[in-house]
Amino acid sequence: MRIVVHGQQAFGKAVLEALLKRGEDVIAVYAAPEKPGARPDPLKEAAQAAKLPVYQPASYRKPEVWEEFRALKPDLQVMAFVTLLVPEEFLNIPTKGTIQYHPSLLPKYRGPSAINWPIIAGETETGLSIFWPDNGLDTGDVLLQKKTHIAPNDSLGTLYFERLFPMGVEAMLEAVDLVKAGKAPRIKQDQSKATYEGRCGPDNARIDWGKPWQQIDRLIRGCNPAPGAWTTLDGKTLKIFEAKPLPAKDPKGIGGKMGEIVEVAGDAFTVVCADGRVQVLRVQPVDGAKIAAGEFAGNAKLTPGKRFS
Repeated sequence: MRIVVHGQQAFGKAVLEALLKRGEDVIAVYAAPEKPGARPDPLKEAAQAAKLPVYQPASYRKPEVWEEFRALKPDLQVMAFVTLLVPEEFLNIPTKGTIQYHPSLLPKYRGPSAINWPIIAGETETGLSIFWPDNGLDTGDVLLQKKTHIAPNDSLGTLYFERLFPMGVEAMLEAVDLVKAGKAPRIKQDQSKATYEGRCGPDNARIDWGKPWQQIDRLIRGCNPAPGAWTTLDGKTLKIFEAKPLPAKDPKGIGGKMGEIVEVAGDAFTVVCADGRVQVLRVQPVDGAKIAAGEFAGNAKLTPGKRFS
């Protein structure tokens, strides 16, 4: 079966290498075009190391791009982390179609930030889907799904790199086997259960210290490492990447105003929220690298009584 791998970054590279390792007939790679001055994409580098032809069109809406793909005579296109919109005219060229990875249990959490939002929303379970893409946004029929738990201390980084990434590579291989055997299902998504969330960006990541500790904790974890939950102190932005919630036994006795620093000790400082406190452990000033919160506190001469806005 003639396979084309389409994707980018570390996940695309891992899928390509896994297919090659077990002897699949990968005939070409489509990778995202690099921005001027940027390093070559890891998928592109892996393809070149394997002496595979690499294609990097800026758009998939052009007939000449479709014809170039058709000339490869592909049987299956495997899409691993694709961000450009790819129309059905391109998707349907392989004789057995196109399959794609998405890091949520479709139809829930369609969209570009499908790992951030379940953590922020307080979900205890998420997963991944391998599906047959169409012209909609993550709306195509599902081929297979895998579930995983969301632990109370999971961040975007741990959930993806420790589970959804390796599970996704294995699921891609399983899906290829099902396609090859002619046993790959096409399960319609239940549109009544569909949810869509837009990109989780800086506008979504601002910390409101007047919120309960659970919401603040989930926001910090769901935005670590990107886009980074943030707050402001003396008019300057400070990103917070790691923190420990300290729920108050009696919310009336938390002491201090919302956003007020009430303790600076060791490698951390502690901030008041609606129903407790948050011990901040790792931060990034607007003009610096990530550092321990205690180091930042020393550099910024933080003292109890200062307040985040």
